[in-house]
Amino acid sequence: MPLALILSSHVAGSRVGGFPQALALAQWGIDPVLVPTVLFGRRPGRGAPPGGGPVDDGLFRGMLEGVEAHGLLGLFDTVVTGYFASADQVGAAAVLIDRIRAADRTGAFGSAFTVVVDPIMGDAPDGLYVREEVADAIAAELLPRANLLTPNLWELRRLSGAEAGTPAAAAAAARSLGRPVLVTSVPTGPGRIGAVYADEVQALLFSHSEAPDTPHGTGDVVAAVLAAAIVDGAAAAAAAESAIRAVAECVFAAAAWRAPELPVVALGPRLRTPTAEVRVQPLDAGSSGGA
Repeated sequence: MPLALILSSHVAGSRVGGFPQALALAQWGIDPVLVPTVLFGRRPGRGAPPGGGPVDDGLFRGMLEGVEAHGLLGLFDTVVTGYFASADQVGAAAVLIDRIRAADRTGAFGSAFTVVVDPIMGDAPDGLYVREEVADAIAAELLPRANLLTPNLWELRRLSGAEAGTPAAAAAAARSLGRPVLVTSVPTGPGRIGAVYADEVQALLFSHSEAPDTPHGTGDVVAAVLAAAIVDGAAAAAAAESAIRAVAECVFAAAAWRAPELPVVALGPRLRTPTAEVRVQPLDAGSSGGA
């Protein structure tokens, strides 16, 4: 059976972080192993206190050691990283990824192992919402180990040092990171929002109409579905399209049902067979990139 390791937040009352990622992966028949970096009762953006707090660094390392002792390292088909509470957690994650890559894969579902890094650091308009040393550790320790990256536009700008104000500029900035990148929250014109996939060969712009009051957690779902589609055998660009179509399905269903959270469970198999309108167009990194 396919197996995924999720290293991110666990928020009991909100569909953000690792919990909705685990729910999404299940739609692809992928068993999730979630090692939380924080334990919150609700999303901190809902107000203080969120309830709970960061997982102690020693406790986090101990959980990773337990996963290894259970004999799972050689069985993981993918690792998805998200929110980290400390630079020490990031370092521990990097060491574990190296150990997974070195492990004997006899008995694993697939022959390949994929690392999807969602470099959660901040967003517009507020900027950085992790400590500076955490953001620096993600850039130094996790980006070099990633097979695919899923930053939002603000994070892409921080990582690349480029303004990336248009889809074409976002593609160029993404290529500067040296690995396939799916950039979310890219503006594409009035009333529309987009994402840009770029690797050394091609760049694609995905766009759809904006929905009112979009719940938080869309970036988490994007990273999880991207990883799931890769494990399922899709090439990176096709997996990126699956991820954007799935998150669009979530967003429009949430609006139609007036759901305060992403309806990952209620959608069920629709995550794999979305019908939401998404435009796909080839994108020349040297063009204006309008939608």
